[in-house]
Amino acid sequence: MASELKKCFASGLRSLHQVKHVHCRLLRLGLHRDTYLISLLLRSSLRFGATRYATVVFTQTPHPDIFLYNTIIRGLVSNDTFRDAVSLFASMRQRGFVPDNFTFPFVLKACARLSHFFRVGLNLHSLIVKTGFGCDVFVKTGLVCLYSKNGYLTDARKVFDEIPEKNVVSWTAIICGYIESGCCEQAVGLFRGLLEMGLRPDSFTLVRVLYACSRVGALDSGRWIDRYMSESGLVRNVFVATSLVDMYAKCGSVEEARRVFDGMVEKDVVCWSAMIQGYAANGLPKEALDVFFEMRRESVRPDCYAMVGVLSACARLGALELGNWASGLMDGDEFLSNPVLGTALIDLYAKCGSVMRAMEVFKTMRRKDRVMFNAVISGLAMCGHVGAAFGVFGQMGKVGMQPDGNTFVGLLCGCTHAGLVDDGWRYFSGMSGVFSVTPTIEHYGCMVDLLARAGLLVEAQDLIKSMPMKANAIVWGALLGGCRLHKDTQLAEHVLKQLIELEPWNSGHYVLLSNIYSASRRWDEAEKIRSSLSQKGMQKLPGCSWVEVDGVVHEFLVGDTSHPLSHKIYEKLESLFKDLREAGYSPTTEFVLFDVEQEEKEYFLGCHSEKLAVAFALISTSAKDVIRVVKNLRVCGDCHEAIKLISKVTGREIIIRDNNRFHHFSEGSCSCRDYW
Repeated sequence: MASELKKCFASGLRSLHQVKHVHCRLLRLGLHRDTYLISLLLRSSLRFGATRYATVVFTQTPHPDIFLYNTIIRGLVSNDTFRDAVSLFASMRQRGFVPDNFTFPFVLKACARLSHFFRVGLNLHSLIVKTGFGCDVFVKTGLVCLYSKNGYLTDARKVFDEIPEKNVVSWTAIICGYIESGCCEQAVGLFRGLLEMGLRPDSFTLVRVLYACSRVGALDSGRWIDRYMSESGLVRNVFVATSLVDMYAKCGSVEEARRVFDGMVEKDVVCWSAMIQGYAANGLPKEALDVFFEMRRESVRPDCYAMVGVLSACARLGALELGNWASGLMDGDEFLSNPVLGTALIDLYAKCGSVMRAMEVFKTMRRKDRVMFNAVISGLAMCGHVGAAFGVFGQMGKVGMQPDGNTFVGLLCGCTHAGLVDDGWRYFSGMSGVFSVTPTIEHYGCMVDLLARAGLLVEAQDLIKSMPMKANAIVWGALLGGCRLHKDTQLAEHVLKQLIELEPWNSGHYVLLSNIYSASRRWDEAEKIRSSLSQKGMQKLPGCSWVEVDGVVHEFLVGDTSHPLSHKIYEKLESLFKDLREAGYSPTTEFVLFDVEQEEKEYFLGCHSEKLAVAFALISTSAKDVIRVVKNLRVCGDCHEAIKLISKVTGREIIIRDNNRFHHFSEGSCSCRDYW
């Protein structure tokens, strides 16, 4: 009879119902005292996650031995019921059983996962030494995990160094410990040590060490691991290949990420998500959407991470219609219950200028975290609704949510856009004084921007001098913005020289310095700067604008003639300029700072990418549609004046998001009140 039951267990039980059926037979036959059969029963029930049932079976066993205790403890730990595992271990000790090298690793794992059981883990360490298992590699590895997961990395390393014969599992344990403690570079160094010992890493080790590379942007180390896998013939399963895609993307090498992605035979949704997010995070939104549509053709349903990447790409392009369609592919309830998805949807609406819809999503979210509050504050500030942003900040305090550095970046940006110097100082001072948040260089940059835009250039310079860190390009760039706005060419020249010293590769700084010389009619010096730009092979970043029509995103460059409707677009521009001149418009040619004729300057201004995008939208959409344009650079002054008048003569609502803020044009005025 016992042999028949063993055959049942060996053949594999397919459900918990079958397990219970076998249990009944075992009881009827009086075999409930057979610890081997009971152990098989426990394993089968635990395989189906029936921890309560397994525990009842165990407690009803008359005389359990150490083997049975090990079976139930291991099963409970494998099912993440750590507290029950530790309790059973305690009862085992009370009954006089001495744990062995199979008991310790699983109890240590339970203690490592539950920080309040760390003291129990320390007592276990003493017991391990007393019972003579101090040299067992699996027991020692459990101790490494215990110490590292509780933040005692030095002790974990000491235990690791004492292991006489280290295996891949023990090396992986210490590598993971360093990663969890934020010491990713040391983790990569330990991986090299593993290889020097002649050991062959498993998939889990490779996934973790590639994650370490992505955390610190260690592209060279990631490439070396990639080469090692190829040269040593290690099989790249879907988990390792996905980690490679993620590592390359997070290190900024999307081309290499795509090479690995395209070489994968098997792709799951995690891999597709990694590629989509990789493109979106590296400023390639169109490519991210291309991968998403490719994933759809493969009939792979997007998960929340793929959707976050898609919504991020749509937000960057201002593709509200496309983003709405994509979000409809997931259950609306998922957005309301998942803060990550909800935040992505809020970010989409805010960056497309649809503030009311962003607020509706925010209000209906079931769970709001700090990241979501920050997204709403930043979105409101960017769209010029500064008072509302302050109100949301007040809500954070009411619900007991502690603000962080990103919260204050949003608030200070709002103050900058509205010119609220006193409020800006209040928030900046309150960071450390009230909320114990230390200002970073980003916060100083916001304050310099606020002061400089308000014309307080001396105060802005004084703040830069008082900073506890050296000013970077962002800070100097903020001061430059104030110089441009208030036409302080002398200070601007000084600032640009600082910027060129910090970022000699950035062509934009050379162009701006050349423009300053041109504005002062110092043509020879301007030409000298532009010549040096050409000699160094540097090119100015071209202005580029995107506009969405019927779910399709159209791209325009300055002077673009590649669009299929290019002829009609320029015809529309020509008729628009006639209407604008009748309304009093005169091209502001000071924004084209070359030594050329007036008529040629006016032509240059008429070809700016944002004007082309607006003209295309006017001939492609109905009169009731809102025109939404996104530009990669700051909107020039002439385009700003022209589009204000276009909104008046056409009666259209036009929203333009440049690299700094939103401009909501309606009936001849802009939401920025000409302060940007």
